[in-house]
Amino acid sequence: MEEIEGTVLAGRSFEPVHGRVVVDAGRITAVEETRGSDEDPERIVLPAFVNAHTHIGDSVAKEAANGLGLEAAVAPPDSLKHRRLSAADNGTLVEAMRRTGRFMQRTGTAAFLDFREFGVEGARALREAAEGLDIEAFVFGSGDPEVLDVADGYGASGANDNDFAAERAAARERGVPFAIHAGEPDATDIHPALDLAPDLLVHMVHAEAEHLERVADQGTPIAVCPRANRVLGVGRPPIGTLLEYTDVALGTDNVMLNAPSMFREMEYTAKTFGLDSGTILRMATTAGAEAVGLDCGVIEPGRRAALLVLDAGSDNLAGVADPVDAVVRRASALDVERVVR
Repeated sequence: MEEIEGTVLAGRSFEPVHGRVVVDAGRITAVEETRGSDEDPERIVLPAFVNAHTHIGDSVAKEAANGLGLEAAVAPPDSLKHRRLSAADNGTLVEAMRRTGRFMQRTGTAAFLDFREFGVEGARALREAAEGLDIEAFVFGSGDPEVLDVADGYGASGANDNDFAAERAAARERGVPFAIHAGEPDATDIHPALDLAPDLLVHMVHAEAEHLERVADQGTPIAVCPRANRVLGVGRPPIGTLLEYTDVALGTDNVMLNAPSMFREMEYTAKTFGLDSGTILRMATTAGAEAVGLDCGVIEPGRRAALLVLDAGSDNLAGVADPVDAVVRRASALDVERVVR
């Protein structure tokens, strides 16, 4: 049994309490408030992050797409990303993805939801890359539906690329999530994507009221990736409006475009969209976990212990007035004391 003391951002509200999280056999058994102290707490304890949308395969091509738009950079099948992935041998690809997994692990991420290219072999490569890492890789496979023999769900590129009816049926038959990109370059693929009744939508930059009413009716969560949308020049996701209709989770998208740092993604989102810090922290933790049924993302008894412990006395965080604001708007990888998982 272990007790982790500090300012605990517990429950779905992240209301800061001075206390301790009790962990036994990998699970949270209690969250206890303790008598306050005149001294500043030494730690901030929060749920470890869940990165709700990544493509870590293109870790082999970091910064290669600078200056390119969406089609040239990442669109299948002939983008720079796909050419670089095709040219990489399996060993190079696996090692690059493993390095990215270690980076995410060290910077506070407990799990990531990855859209993996190249079918069964691509999914197997990601499984190999994640072996031995203390981070959970939720694999959305691609290609033939048989990828679901290896993957945790199916990840579709977009409804304008294929009708994906067979893939959607296969995911439903196996009881696993079906996710799809929609509304990234424009709105033309949103209604066709919604016709597939997906379990998760990604991007929705160009979503309008008619689309979001369907999203609300279907109860479909959305993963947004604001920094990647900015780099690719496709616009800004209307996050405030999306939140009025459904749960919204935060992801970092392609590693070739941005480092998969949830600290950077949260700060950018906070300072670009004017959302309150509690909402953004929920997007970076709880929402991504709940989108695919992971047992993490909230500090409460009975949950798996996936915790991020920050040094509240670091040169960066010492003296902060609001720990939730500090986590979202100021904290960085340098403030990470440990990740408990």
